[in-house]
Order: sequence, then C-alpha cells, then structure tokens
Amino acid sequence: MVDSPIGQLQLVAESGYVTELNWPACHRAVALPSGNNDDVLSIAADELGQFFLGSRRAFTTPINAQGTNFQLRVWKELLTIKWGKTRTYKDVAMLVGLPKGARAVGVAIGRNPIPIFIPCHRVLGSSGALTGFSGGLPIKKALLLQENTQPPLS
Repeated sequence: MVDSPIGQLQLVAESGYVTELNWPACHRAVALPSGNNDDVLSIAADELGQFFLGSRRAFTTPINAQGTNFQLRVWKELLTIKWGKTRTYKDVAMLVGLPKGARAVGVAIGRNPIPIFIPCHRVLGSSGALTGFSGGLPIKKALLLQENTQPPLS
C-alpha cells in the first residue's frame, strides 16, 4: 500500500512491471500475487510520491497493462496526454481511428488497470465535464488539480 493525498493506493507487480493500481477505499483490495515484493514497487511508490509533491510530471516505472487490442490502443493513446493537459473521449476515439467510438473508448478507459500511470484522469466528457473514473470523481478532480488543470465546475 502507498499512502497518498488521495488515499491509500494498492500497487500490484509481476515480473518487474506494475500491472495494477487499485483504490482500496473505493473497492476492495485485490489478493496480491505471491511475488508482489518486486523492486519495481519501490520505484513506483517513489515516483507516485514525487508526483504528489509536484516534482514529477511523467512516470518511468515499467508498466504492463493486460487488455484487448482495442483497450491497449486506447491506453497507449492516453500515455501521450501530457501532464496538465486533457482530451475528450471523442478526441481519443478520433486518435485511435474510431471517430464515432467515444463510448467504446470510455469503456476501455474504465477498464484501465493502472490509473495515474496510464493517465485516464486526463480524459473529460465532450462538454469538458468530469465523467467516470475508477477512483471516483472527487479523486479525478483532485488529480487534475494536482496537475494544475482547472476541472470544470460541477
């Protein structure tokens, strides 16, 4: 578990890669694999600490998200959204070659197993509204504020 300003975060690692970040306060913590004492966990925890202190804008922690080909395309696109910037679900859909696929993109984003590292909090509704987030909308808003991004009033 990693303590953070947004609550405890559970990191899961396997074979030198972070594979999950879970929100135990919102959902139950998952059972950890027997090898979850991987060195990458300390790297990830350090980088999260730096992120929350405002001294890290990009992560170098090795990650390995498992998903469908479409989910992987969407998550790869999310990795291109820079610190302090946002895109809409429609923008992401266009960028992955599915111009009418904003809802499908939303579903893929909702299944992101490594939020923050794969910055799904940087995706907003087409009106700029905060919508869906695995950690809850207050945490999404807090993450955007952490990045000096003014979330819409809601």
